[in-house]
Amino acid sequence: MEGYELAEKTAKEAGFTYTAKLDVGTLELLDAVRDMCAANTCGKYGANWACPPGCGELRELREQVARYRWGILVQTVGDVEDSMDYEGIMEAEKQHKASFYAAAAKLKEQFPDMLALGAGCCTLCKECTYPSAPCRFPDKRVSSMESYGILVNDLCKKNGMSYYYGPQKMAYTACYLFC
Repeated sequence: MEGYELAEKTAKEAGFTYTAKLDVGTLELLDAVRDMCAANTCGKYGANWACPPGCGELRELREQVARYRWGILVQTVGDVEDSMDYEGIMEAEKQHKASFYAAAAKLKEQFPDMLALGAGCCTLCKECTYPSAPCRFPDKRVSSMESYGILVNDLCKKNGMSYYYGPQKMAYTACYLFC
């Protein structure tokens, strides 16, 4: 089975709603997205190894991403009553993270050099050790696409994947990159 077909099969078995082939040539790591992180609206800037500045300088991340030759976008789309349906939003996120980590573990067996970029900050530990101590799980830590400077809605459009599914849907998007 070819690499992409194996990745797609693994993603679908993990429970993602949608997948799309990711053309790594469409990846742009933008300073403007990292500047949005620095605004710290989520409260994780400077507080998590997987978020800026702990995840590395954009220059370093660009060098890292340049090693990869192909990828797959994955997405979980959940139902919500409206944009204020906190429970529905959290349920969609929970489903997405479960699918994301399950697929990442299986894909890592086949593709040990894979880079997994998730949605939202790393939540492996209840409390992150950043910056006072090293990460407890550096091999399992996952940075978000945004922490790498990726404008997710643009990347989806460039790769034929929808980003917005209407007011009663919540979409979480992630990707896996392969050498």
